[in-house]
Amino acid sequence: MDMQQLKKGMERYRTIMEPDRNEKDWWAGAPSVLRLPDGTVLMALRMRDAIAPRGRRGYEIRLFESADGINFKKVKGISKEEAGINGFERPALVRVPSSRKIRLFGCGELEQGWCIWAMGDARTLADINPSSLQVVLGPEQPDVEHVGSSTHHSTFEIQYKDPFITILDDTWHMFVIGFDRVERPYHFTSNDGITWEREGKNPILANTGWHDFFTRPACLLPLEVGFLLVYEGSSLNWTDPGYNIATGLAFTLDLETFHDLTPAEPLLKSTTPGTYHTWRYSHWMTSGDYLLVYFEAARENGSNETRLAKIPLNHVQDIGD
Repeated sequence: MDMQQLKKGMERYRTIMEPDRNEKDWWAGAPSVLRLPDGTVLMALRMRDAIAPRGRRGYEIRLFESADGINFKKVKGISKEEAGINGFERPALVRVPSSRKIRLFGCGELEQGWCIWAMGDARTLADINPSSLQVVLGPEQPDVEHVGSSTHHSTFEIQYKDPFITILDDTWHMFVIGFDRVERPYHFTSNDGITWEREGKNPILANTGWHDFFTRPACLLPLEVGFLLVYEGSSLNWTDPGYNIATGLAFTLDLETFHDLTPAEPLLKSTTPGTYHTWRYSHWMTSGDYLLVYFEAARENGSNETRLAKIPLNHVQDIGD
């Protein structure tokens, strides 16, 4: 597979959601999509302002539905005040197999630190109740005492954010950012989506090469053989590497060992000229003979929007060969 074909395909995108203000640091992004059995596509986005302190700027999760996965209609918005949380980060939509209801996951900073939360299962997007929010994965204390924690990262607790959640053969899989002083990719599994345990060796990829500052999971895409892990990261040498994020690819046969396919440089950056090249929070979903890729990207003025690229599926299926 020629990755340049995939890269060029991503350059042919359409904008599907803009921020509420066309100003620096206003974002509409972190998309999560879910296709229902009848073909309806649901989408959750995080809306972010430039007013609140960093880490607390996500003011709303906005929920949409679409008949074709391209043209979306707003169903409702959930404010951080309604949820009783300081701010929203990346959401995740999942259909619960046992009940066939929708579960909205997300993350944010609560009293105990950065956590993954879930709202109660709902029949439709409109029925999601923000007051039902409960923590499903909280910070973990390290195996050593908090002595010298200001000088050595291993003594920091690990906090979690930005989940991507999928169900494979009745097992729930969550790929999530775990951070102490830097961000690293972690893998958890569950039988019900509420109680989670670490799966295998973690972190699943090293912070190295072009992603030596942050390395974060974005999406897992099943292939004919194995899985494509879409990851994102940043370099210590980049401007504002905490937010100036690009995207790469890794491959796994068994969801235990992950092989970096783009170790030398990122595959995907925003093609819009500007200070930031952010291309992140992507969700990849097959649709017939095509791959639909929803992603957040930087605009020229420092705002971010949600974009959609439609790629022929044969550009992707042989990627693990």
